[in-house]
Amino acid sequence: MSSTNTPSTTSTPPTSDLKEGEHIVGDGVVAKQRPAASTASWIITLFGTAVGAGILFLPLNAGGFGFWPLVFATVFILPLVYFSHRTYARIVAGAPKEDHGKDILELVSQYLGKGQGIGFAVLYWITVFSTVLIYGVSITNAVDSFIVNQLGGPSIDRWLLATICVGVMTGGFAIGRKPMIWLAQVLVYPLIIALAITSIYLIPRWDLHSFIHFDDGADGWGQMLKGIFLILPVLVFSFSHMAALSQFAIDMQPQYGEKTEKRVSRTEFYTAILLVVFTMFFVWSCVLALGADGMNEALEQNIPVLSYFANVTGTPFMAYMAPIVVICAIVSSYFGHMLGTEEGTEYLLKNAAPKLAEKVSHRTLLNIIYLIAFVCTTLVAIFNPSIISMISVVSGVFVAFIVYLVPVYMFKKLDVYKNFRNDPWNYFVFGMGLLIMAVTIWDMI
Repeated sequence: MSSTNTPSTTSTPPTSDLKEGEHIVGDGVVAKQRPAASTASWIITLFGTAVGAGILFLPLNAGGFGFWPLVFATVFILPLVYFSHRTYARIVAGAPKEDHGKDILELVSQYLGKGQGIGFAVLYWITVFSTVLIYGVSITNAVDSFIVNQLGGPSIDRWLLATICVGVMTGGFAIGRKPMIWLAQVLVYPLIIALAITSIYLIPRWDLHSFIHFDDGADGWGQMLKGIFLILPVLVFSFSHMAALSQFAIDMQPQYGEKTEKRVSRTEFYTAILLVVFTMFFVWSCVLALGADGMNEALEQNIPVLSYFANVTGTPFMAYMAPIVVICAIVSSYFGHMLGTEEGTEYLLKNAAPKLAEKVSHRTLLNIIYLIAFVCTTLVAIFNPSIISMISVVSGVFVAFIVYLVPVYMFKKLDVYKNFRNDPWNYFVFGMGLLIMAVTIWDMI
């Protein structure tokens, strides 16, 4: 059956006359597009995406390498977070105007070819979905601990508990993107307040002298340098919010058009500052309150730092503040990484089974994705693998490759990104990516 194109009898303004962010909706009517969320809302959403399970283990992991590596991390983390995520976001935010609306997986496939695009999508999916699995395990353990230790109740069967915890989070995300962003904001605000209150509450317990001499190695500078290297993968995971960056950049494009990259970079800068200030203050307050003895004891018990404080202080404040921080951090970050999971799974399904993808509606396809995520995350939460081991592999190998190496490679190879090709910070990001991957692989071996 053939179709014939007929000219419209309605006077329609040419696209060249449209202002930034305007589009034609039909019959010559020009409408103004606006993003689903404001810049402030996205800052909070990106913050919530980063502050998840990582912050529950960051004080022990980062502080466990000693005083001077943590000083290095505090000074180094802002440029590391900002420039790496800005570089990654530029793949979408800095794409030509005719490619606006395409996510990072579509752009990589379009510019590098279908083969490399699918390979990138597989790595992207593994990275983001593995993080979703980590949060499934974390929320199940956190709720179980809260019921047993704080409420004094019996331990619920793990099959039932994991199904309920993962089901509630996945169901909340499936309601829709705008409600999800709103809920993430609602959770992040008490999280920020709880982090600040907990950090301040621990100040009277600080023992700076003890922590300075924690883990003094016999080889001095060699031990310190080793600690500085090993702390990098921990930082990568704890501050990563790559899963939400692609959709964030797309969300800004209708309103800001060719100025999207500048707007995204500025928003990312504010996000990085917010992350560093609140997270590192929390880390320092925790490790100084632990001191050398507390650090060793908490590391031996292999529990989150807040759980340790709740056990040793015996105060109602820590007993109930710890679960609030843990649950808010995990749920808000779970939503952010589900954005990336939805993006990656949808892309892979459309490429692996294009005929099937064409037959089902977009809503049905999303429901299939949510079902897959729910089943897999629940099963892993029931199995309860080591969270620390999963974090190390995900951040040090996959996140480092995708966020630090791939964007710089694309900028060097593709003319559409020539505006970013000579940015000197590209060398910093690429070099740090190689270093982080090498350190992680070396530590695993």
